[in-house]
Amino acid sequence: MDVLPLVALIAASAAVAGAARRTPVPAPLLLVGVGLIAAYLPGVPDYHLDPHVVLPLILPPLLHTAALESSYLDLRANIRPVALLSVGYVLFATVAVGWLAYLLIPDLPLTAALVLGAVVAPPDAVAATAIARRVGLPSRITTILQGESLVNDATAITAYKVALAAAVGEGASWSGGVREFLVAAVGGVGVGLLLMVPIHWLRTHLKEAMLQNTLSLLIPFVAYAAAEQVGASGVLAVVVVALYLGHRSWQVDFETRLQEAAVWKVVSFILESAVFALIGLQLPVVLKGLGEYSVAQAVWYAVGVFVVVVAARFVWSYPATYLPRWTSRRIREREDDMDWRRPLIVSWAGMRGVVSLAIAFSIPLVMDDGEPFPARNLVLFLTFTTVIGTLVVQGLSLPWLIRVLKLPGRDAQAQTLAEAQAQNAASQAAEARVEELMRDERNCLPPPLQDRLRTVLERRRNSVWERLGQPNPVTGESADDTYRRLAREAIAAEREVFVRMRDERRIDDEMMRTLLRKLDLEEAAAYREVED
Repeated sequence: MDVLPLVALIAASAAVAGAARRTPVPAPLLLVGVGLIAAYLPGVPDYHLDPHVVLPLILPPLLHTAALESSYLDLRANIRPVALLSVGYVLFATVAVGWLAYLLIPDLPLTAALVLGAVVAPPDAVAATAIARRVGLPSRITTILQGESLVNDATAITAYKVALAAAVGEGASWSGGVREFLVAAVGGVGVGLLLMVPIHWLRTHLKEAMLQNTLSLLIPFVAYAAAEQVGASGVLAVVVVALYLGHRSWQVDFETRLQEAAVWKVVSFILESAVFALIGLQLPVVLKGLGEYSVAQAVWYAVGVFVVVVAARFVWSYPATYLPRWTSRRIREREDDMDWRRPLIVSWAGMRGVVSLAIAFSIPLVMDDGEPFPARNLVLFLTFTTVIGTLVVQGLSLPWLIRVLKLPGRDAQAQTLAEAQAQNAASQAAEARVEELMRDERNCLPPPLQDRLRTVLERRRNSVWERLGQPNPVTGESADDTYRRLAREAIAAEREVFVRMRDERRIDDEMMRTLLRKLDLEEAAAYREVED
């Protein structure tokens, strides 16, 4: 791909994603829709989704940033539902979709049908979590969806390799398929376990934040490539390393964390936007290759595959939710009563995405005997329509379904109370440590600086409690919000003075940047970041 079309793709997709923030339509859906329209506009180049780019270059950083933001402890607490969805459901969907396609499409071999099943089996990591965050799903459902999306790609890719080997004539057996799956899974986890400790050690011993963040950008590619090099799952290696690094991120210095969060936020925003736009732009490529199949036939097959993809998730999710509770007293005692609405939401949040398309485009043109791969173009079309169908039908209706079911979201009051209690305990420990240090003559400070240090600690402790108080009757702000607004106005006034003094040549640019950085850090400390 030339540089100009690539730049145009990134710029246009970022603009559409930014515009989506001002609309009720989730960004993935708007990007796909715009991509579908743009594919037929004059002057828009042909964008071909290259699996050799998507799988090793786009998937690892997206998985890495998702795993960094996930909670290792929450995933461990929900390991059973995550495993049942990310492994059990993907294999079940592979067989269910493959069997239906075999019965529905004349002359389609079962092995090729299973290839289609493996391709469309994994729900998309980005789409589900993006919509889940926007609609405010309960934390346990969000954790289960995130955990599933971190692992299911590895299951689907391994199932695809086994089905493809049988389809192209390389030979495959049930025992061989199970062996390959275990090698990929155990090997991927093993590579991740081998890499995570030395990578974290290197991160904590590099003294330059710039070097630490350069390493951070390389980590997902290194983990993925190392695992794939030994025939293991690169996806699992990336996830294991990222979960470990995210769990121990507190051991890295503050400057690295600030830069790393900003860097990965930009990277994931660009990649997610471009990926969903690319999905829509594939329509002309897919339609060109239908060949002997008429549009009416292809649409009929597409409807059938879409229905079984959606139905298979319901068929799997409800037994996977309730059977363990019915058969295990320990599970019943440990877990809260499972509301029937929760598996319904999990079942409906099964949107497919770019990984399915990337795997489909990697299907070879010919088999080992030189014959064309059976119905390859139809498989591409059915994958594309399944991705678009789930994104549009399920993605658009998921927020509405959550509102209709009146599923309780996160308790903001309880979260704020827990935050306040944690901050209070931390502030008390900090105050005790400061008082202890103050008794040492080596730490002697003038009284104004001592008071300032104590005031900062007190302010930090009280800020969260103030959010629980009554709002200002005039502005509707809490005392904490008013404090932040006034602090920002004061910092803005200081910033204007520094710029004016630079313009008047009373200070140089280097000094101005130094002073502005101090203000930036103060402003960052004064404001708690709010996720969109």
